[in-house]
Amino acid sequence: QVQLVESGGGLLQPGGSLRLSCAASGSIFSIDVMCWYRQAPGKQRELVASIGSGGSTNIVDSVKGRFTIYRDNAKNTVYLQMNSLKPEDTAVYYCNVVARAYDKTSYNNYWGQGTQVTVSS
Repeated sequence: QVQLVESGGGLLQPGGSLRLSCAASGSIFSIDVMCWYRQAPGKQRELVASIGSGGSTNIVDSVKGRFTIYRDNAKNTVYLQMNSLKPEDTAVYYCNVVARAYDKTSYNNYWGQGTQVTVSS
């Protein structure tokens, strides 16, 4: 199995910065795509950023230029650096990983428990 543990959420003022981390552990054979999603109250969960195994990234337009996704393959960890935060960035942020465990023959989706980010003055 693969477990994801997120950290780094919190409460901060507009314009501030925060870094989210998501560490994957367990019987991991390989990790493919690593993503960050978010879900604001009353809204659908949306993809914020993704990074492939080779390092290629995709960022949603609403956070482009402010958020950066990167990964440390040696630590099986993905990060989301968030700068110039706005109140509309307030949401629960979820880590999502496509990975293959040693006892599986295919890749599966795994989700973290979510971490709250609140941007408010």
